[in-house]
Amino acid sequence: MAIERSTRPVSSARIATAARRLLDASTLCAIATVSSRGRAHVNTAYFAWSRGFDLVWLSAPESTHSRNLRANPSVAVAVYDSAQTWGKPDRGIQLFGAAGEAVGAAAREAERAYARRFPPYAGEEFGEYRFYRFRPRRVRLFDEQGLGAGAFVTARVRRGGQVAWERTEIYQARS
Repeated sequence: MAIERSTRPVSSARIATAARRLLDASTLCAIATVSSRGRAHVNTAYFAWSRGFDLVWLSAPESTHSRNLRANPSVAVAVYDSAQTWGKPDRGIQLFGAAGEAVGAAAREAERAYARRFPPYAGEEFGEYRFYRFRPRRVRLFDEQGLGAGAFVTARVRRGGQVAWERTEIYQARS
């Protein structure tokens, strides 16, 4: 498989629109954390997201991924529609950044975002569960219909959800 780098930038508006569509494509995400000993761990969770591309989820503080976050806030998240068909146009988003337990105003914002996305959640009691907030620094988008076949677009995420194109890699099958 050949990989080409494109020097043609993708507009911030186009990246942000694609990212929002991709985050709306699924309510589940895979959250990768790292233990204090450097071991990888992945957890699947329902998530909500903000206009600034922060992701939030509900979890038990003593779960493995929550303990990992206390030791090392580095996180990678993958969101994709699991009903895709191999060989058809694919899409998904990877986000890289840091996460931790949301407290104070951040916890209230997280709860509001979660309740908007999951109306049955509102008013439920989840005992010891807490909200966690992930702030991406970088996103990698794969949206073959919107960005082109085999194109992976990487962008930096600034506070407030501003995105800035960094690179586009195009993966082409060899003939």
